[in-house]
Amino acid sequence: MTDPSFPANWQPLTPPRAEPRPVRKSAHGVSWTDEYAWIRAENWQEVLRDPDALAPDIRALIEAENAFADAVLSPTRDLQRTLVAEMRARLAEDDSEPPQSDGPWAYTTRFRPGGQHRIVCRRPRDGGDEETLLDGDALAVGKAFFSLEAAVHSPDHARLAWAADDLGSELLTIRVRDLMTGVDVDDRVVNAADDIVWTHDSSGFLYVEQDESHRPFRVMLHRIGTSQSDDAEVFAEPDPAWFIGVSGSLNRRTAMIDVHGHDGSETHVVDLAAPTAEPRLVDPRRSGHFYDVLDHGDRFFIRTNAGARDFKIVEAPRADPGEANWRDVVPHRDGCYLIDAVLIAGHLALLAREMSRPRLIVIDLATGGRHDVAFDEETYALGFETLYEFDSPKIRFAYSSMARPEEIFDYDCATRKRTLVKRQTIPVGYDPERYVTRLLFAPALDGETVPVSLLMRRDETLDGSAPLILYGYGSYGYAIEAGFSTNRLSLVDRGFVAAIAHVRGGTDKGWRWYEDGKLAKKPNTFSDFLAAARGLIAEGYTSAGRIVAQGGSAGGLLMGVVANVAPELFAGIIADVPFVDALATMMDETLPLTPPEWLEWGDPIRDPTAFATIRGYSPYDNVTPKRYPPILALGGLTDPRVAYWEPAKWVARLRATMTGGGPVLLHTDMDAGHGGKPGRFDRLEEVARNAAFALACVSGGLTAT
Repeated sequence: MTDPSFPANWQPLTPPRAEPRPVRKSAHGVSWTDEYAWIRAENWQEVLRDPDALAPDIRALIEAENAFADAVLSPTRDLQRTLVAEMRARLAEDDSEPPQSDGPWAYTTRFRPGGQHRIVCRRPRDGGDEETLLDGDALAVGKAFFSLEAAVHSPDHARLAWAADDLGSELLTIRVRDLMTGVDVDDRVVNAADDIVWTHDSSGFLYVEQDESHRPFRVMLHRIGTSQSDDAEVFAEPDPAWFIGVSGSLNRRTAMIDVHGHDGSETHVVDLAAPTAEPRLVDPRRSGHFYDVLDHGDRFFIRTNAGARDFKIVEAPRADPGEANWRDVVPHRDGCYLIDAVLIAGHLALLAREMSRPRLIVIDLATGGRHDVAFDEETYALGFETLYEFDSPKIRFAYSSMARPEEIFDYDCATRKRTLVKRQTIPVGYDPERYVTRLLFAPALDGETVPVSLLMRRDETLDGSAPLILYGYGSYGYAIEAGFSTNRLSLVDRGFVAAIAHVRGGTDKGWRWYEDGKLAKKPNTFSDFLAAARGLIAEGYTSAGRIVAQGGSAGGLLMGVVANVAPELFAGIIADVPFVDALATMMDETLPLTPPEWLEWGDPIRDPTAFATIRGYSPYDNVTPKRYPPILALGGLTDPRVAYWEPAKWVARLRATMTGGGPVLLHTDMDAGHGGKPGRFDRLEEVARNAAFALACVSGGLTAT
């Protein structure tokens, strides 16, 4: 390792000490004490909207933690600055997305050199001067936090509805810009999600409203020029276990209201020419059944898991689309998980995954013929890009690997011609010949094999000496794509191997991989991650005590568990907005995500078995007197998903209980939520801090406090 570690004369600092204020709790015949429950603000909902409302004693603790973390990491400041500079040098300052045509216009987004936020633009389809529709940098001026979450032009191209978050709390405000004048009209829609679907006549749009608990609970119709108080309710879902979203069909005939939970879904179809008419239910929800709907005019195409664990595609008549009338178009094949679909006039394109590798399948709707679009790397990421035109034969997709920068292609489904429309530009600091990516399968204790994607220098010696950063998530069926990251190169260039453990709880090996990592089977997620770590050690990629583990949100829960179970494997742990107070959160029905989350984690209030399972792994509840590796826990004050108090409580208990090791650090962003800083360069400071922490961990530069 060539990077500077801590100076020899540096002395440990005294960490903040959270005052224990014991609260006695009991459930299912079990009693326990929570000495740090007071860190959860009673007025947490108010704090999400107004961070200044945080109680002084809680604020003092969090600010002291921030100061301590900054002081402990201060010897890495020069390294952090170096990392930021090299990460920024790998970004194209004037990066832009390839234009996407829609009628007379081609729409795109781009950055200006030095700019933090995207600029939304368009130019005439056949050529001409560019128009700036929305300038994210200008909108962010004077705001501690600003994130442009959506920008959707109207069918007549006269207006742009855009949604932004000014706090990080994910409570968005939608505004409407007149594209002739370049000025926003007076309309304001607050407490919105980022879903926007224009009506057929461009006179209004559908949006999703969030309730006081941050649950998206109803779809509303807003007419341009009216007050939000006059908006019409199109659909509402009273059950707090279900969320809703709305999206427009590519043919612009309908909007699909998706009602979904962790145990099923249903779709209601809105006629965009008559948006106040009662939406049509495609098929009623039932336990375990998930489906989504694509509009093809006189028929619907439906991706469903009815009798098909890894999903299949069926079609149904528009006039009577219930399950009784479904006919298979793409039959189910176990192990080939159908992830997503794009429907254009003449073709159906499917994104699938087998053994953690993505596949792109194209079907000719007239002939039924099908073909695969081939990719030659061992492990890679693949995804559909935005389309506007239903009648075109072209789709757009993005492809990358851990060693290959992203490429965006237009693909003509009829001629099978693949046209490169963008290749990610890395201005400096990248030579593709220096790196290699691989896909391994680590043996798990129960006979399963855990896919592991990795990136390393081509000249890396596999003698166990390399440090390794191991990322994991494993929840909600989300697969972690093995895509390209310019920031990852900073650690790899300094000798790290970078690895992703595709653990159970995701859909990396199909739907069963998800089902085997939720509810009572949740511990499989944790044992898979440890199996991946041990497998990498056995193959010589690293050694015990040379691994830095990293995960965020539900992946932060994974970090907390492995810290408790096998601390000896890790040189350090980075837990980003970690869900570490799992038992208390799942027993608090007032929190926005708790009732719907019971179908993912279990209901510990009513189910003693779920209580025992969650209590058995909840990181906060399983801290014991032992030596822990250095830990960097990160939170966001206005995070509505994983509240700031979870990492704060965890860190307080770790420090009060551990017998050695550390240091344990907590940094809470006082101006951001779940996603951290939104500016593309500001975000690099967070990434560089984490990388510097990892480098210090493996070089012995972090000492116990």
